[in-house]
Amino acid sequence: MKKVLFSLALLFAACAISFAQEKTVKEAKKIANGTNPDFAKAEELINQALTNPETKDLAETWDVAGFIQKRRSEKEMENAYLRKPYDTIQVYNSALKMCQYYFKCDELAQIPNEKGKIKNKYRKSNSAAILAERGNLINGGIQFFNTEDNKDALACFGTYVDIALHPMFEKENLLETDTILPQIAYYASLAAAKMEDYPSVLKYAPYAKDDKEVGKFAMEFISTALKAEGDTAKWIASLQEGIQKYPDHQFFFGHLIDYYSNNNKYDEAMQFADNMLAKDPNNTFYLYVKGYLYHNMGDYENALKFYNETIAKDPTYAEAYSNIGLIYCLQAQDFSEKATSDVNNPKYQEDQATLKSFYEKAKPYYEKARELKPDQKELWGNGLYRVYYNLQMGPEFEEISKVMGL
Repeated sequence: MKKVLFSLALLFAACAISFAQEKTVKEAKKIANGTNPDFAKAEELINQALTNPETKDLAETWDVAGFIQKRRSEKEMENAYLRKPYDTIQVYNSALKMCQYYFKCDELAQIPNEKGKIKNKYRKSNSAAILAERGNLINGGIQFFNTEDNKDALACFGTYVDIALHPMFEKENLLETDTILPQIAYYASLAAAKMEDYPSVLKYAPYAKDDKEVGKFAMEFISTALKAEGDTAKWIASLQEGIQKYPDHQFFFGHLIDYYSNNNKYDEAMQFADNMLAKDPNNTFYLYVKGYLYHNMGDYENALKFYNETIAKDPTYAEAYSNIGLIYCLQAQDFSEKATSDVNNPKYQEDQATLKSFYEKAKPYYEKARELKPDQKELWGNGLYRVYYNLQMGPEFEEISKVMGL
């Protein structure tokens, strides 16, 4: 008998706890819906319910949590309309939280009941509320992005995209009808990239890759993220896709060629370069890459040929000038290893003259690279230092030493 009474006592206690928590949810909603709502108190109550085992899995709890944020935003905007002080950051944060709470509410409301039926009474009103707040998600994202708060910027921009992906908005078909969504997705991926949050980059950047303005950059982010995650196969595939989609954007072609070159896959690299040149024979970047490949293969004759073709088509291509200078310096180095160092040897003077000729050939190319890109010392600094030293050009050597901080 005592055991039965004890069990009944436990049952009544559990019911009382459950009732108390449900009462807390109702009280939070009542406070938020008042004329002068105490939002701090309403949030305190609902936050208890969001973590309490008795109420955290109820759709109603999350619906009220979203409602409180909706009311907070409305009150701030009411102040703005009445020309009273209002908190824009609160508006943005409330819009974000409201969406997150309503998403969770919808997820729970979509769970079939004991009869296997879904009775989601929240979706219609909540989806309308979310759509009404999308503008504040954009404004919030811009605000946080401009203040370098990339985490909150990602949350706002990302949630904007998440809305388009959510089942609540299947009828709206926002992925097709929302013309600014690709740019919002781009900024979401940009904020994620700044934090090196590569999973978020890979989540949002694909929705921006077809955009005429930012698509090529979104695809850059995708490639960078795949490389960072160590997925070489997908990284290479993304570079190849980028080349096909944005052939004028050098990022993809350059990185792909670097991969082939660094892994001694010169046949594949050369074939790819030839294919691109066949499509666009006058593309100076592709010509430069052919020279670069021959350069790395040690075929200096062909490298010089393609570098010179690059310059012929674009006399301002500083990198081609720099690499021609480098090739002549490398040839000088190779020759010096074979030249006699014995001053009494009859060939000594001849070898020194040959050695000097390589540096004389390199000199105008490095100087042209400096003229074209004076701020990029890596293109000409060390080269000119070496050339002036070996040609015993005192004043020039002294000047370049100062420039290089040597």
